[in-house]
Amino acid sequence: MHGFHFLVWFLCVRGVQDTQCGFKLFTRSAARLLFRTVHIDRWAFDVELLYIARCLHIPIVEVAVNWQEIEGSKMVPFWSWLQMGRDLLLIRLRYLFGFWRIKAEKPN
Repeated sequence: MHGFHFLVWFLCVRGVQDTQCGFKLFTRSAARLLFRTVHIDRWAFDVELLYIARCLHIPIVEVAVNWQEIEGSKMVPFWSWLQMGRDLLLIRLRYLFGFWRIKAEKPN
């Protein structure tokens, strides 16, 4: 996972130790802004959420939680890592070149 964390840092989000943690909490207004823009619906969707939050200057805070791993993950290591790496590259390039746009205006 060190390679994935490097790609997250290099391409999308700096200053966040664990982007894949299952817990994400948002204010109602932040959630409305973020979720109407997100495109990724696979493993890297939370990286895109954090990328959008950074672009919109929405504060991000990490809070430690006690975590207990439960067997039965649906992640297939090699293929999931390839897919996540591809998604990180797509997040960066599609926003950079304007194929995807962040909807910063307030929803109706």
